[in-house]
This record gives sequence, structure tokens and C-alpha cells, in this order.
Amino acid sequence: MIDTLIQIIKEAGEILKKGYYTNKEITFKGKKDLVTQYDIAVENFLKEKFSSTFKEFNIIAEESDNSDLEFCDSIIIDPIDGTTNFVNQVPHCAISVGVYKNKKPYIGIVYNPILDELYQAKIGCGAFCNNEPLKVTSNKQFKESLIATGFPYTSATNKNDLAFVIRNLESVLPQCQDVRRLGSASIDLCMVARGTYDGYYEINLKAWDVAAGMIILEEAGGTVTNMNNETYNIFGKECIVATNGLIHKELLSYLS
Repeated sequence: MIDTLIQIIKEAGEILKKGYYTNKEITFKGKKDLVTQYDIAVENFLKEKFSSTFKEFNIIAEESDNSDLEFCDSIIIDPIDGTTNFVNQVPHCAISVGVYKNKKPYIGIVYNPILDELYQAKIGCGAFCNNEPLKVTSNKQFKESLIATGFPYTSATNKNDLAFVIRNLESVLPQCQDVRRLGSASIDLCMVARGTYDGYYEINLKAWDVAAGMIILEEAGGTVTNMNNETYNIFGKECIVATNGLIHKELLSYLS
């Protein structure tokens, strides 16, 4: 299944790549939440291919009406994770596809066609980028850790979400080496998996933002929980905390 998924996703990547270098028609789902015709085109392409090839799975996708779908045997799609980057030609944007069987993780693929980086993982088989094995860092020192985060679109209208961002940045930044913000949750998770970052946290993410990246990170030896150090619910409104495992408890101690 994974080889067929990769083939289809790479074909969809050509649509993303074409759009990256051309003018876009931009609409807004929220004050800061963008969508372009290429988000729709990539999603429609993937849905058509997946629905005809993997008939036993339903498809949950960002730009679609998912209200009548039950999460069980599901393929979860983010057609362009990092649309703001995509619009502004910042090369951190990706197609994210997570496959779940009976609500359990099975396959994760994150493909950035601009940088030609394809991350993949299947449960029990390890994680890879362009077929090279991935492994999280062995760093145990939080003061030497590079941490990633993200700013939710809701921070433009929700004072509590904005306060969360400021409060936790103020808490985490003085304790670690530094903090980065790329603007793509799926890529952030993969960057922890490959050992570029030691940890990552963010609030108000959707299932399609994290469904694939979580699988890749955990297969690379990382840890993913919510702020209470419990199993992260991809359909819940929780803060995701993802690390190499060794700094996990310390990062949690700085978050509130």
C-alpha cells in the first residue's frame, strides 16, 4: 500500500510545485487562514485516486465536508500543509497523508516537493526521508535543545490563544537553546524525527496537520503526548507536545 500511496502523492506534488511558482487565487476561511485553488486541486486529485484505489478506507480531508464520515479505517489528507508559506514562496509546505486502521496509526507520508523531501513511516518498520533512516536526537539537556512551535490562526481573534502563545514562549525560550517557527506542523514533526529539532509544541491543530507526522516521529523513536503527558487525540482540541523523548518531561514542565 505504501508504495502506491507514495506514487500518487508524488503525482499530486507536481500540482503543488506548479502552483508554488505561479500566481494564486487566494480566499480566506478565517482572518488569517488561507486557501488557494491549488489546495483544492491537490485534495481533489488525491481523493479521486485514493477512493478508487483504496476502497476499504474513507477519506477525511481538510477542504472537504467531513461531517458524515466516521473515523475508523481512514486516510487523512492535508493537501498543502503550510499554505501561507506556499502563497509567499517559503519552501516549507507539504502534502500530508496519514492512514489509520480501526482508528490506529498505520502509515504516514509527508512530501515537500519544493525541497524534494519525502518522509515516510509504517508502524513497526521505522521512519525514512528519501529512503534514509530517521532517528531523533540523543540530547538530554533542555538548555541545549532547539524547540519548534507554531502560532494558531485563532490568535488573531481569540485572546486566550494569543495569551497561550506569548505565555509559553516566555517560559520556554529562556530555558532552551532557541525556538523556531516554520509554519507547517507536519514538517515540524518530521524535523523532530530527523533530529533537526529536539522538541515541538503547538495548540489548535487539526487531525490533517498531525496525522502523518506523528507516525513518522514515533517510528523515529520520538514521543508525542498532550500537555498532561497523556495520549494525544488527533481530533481533540489539545496542545501537541512532541520530542525526542529525553527532554519530554522538562518541556512539559514549562508549558501551561
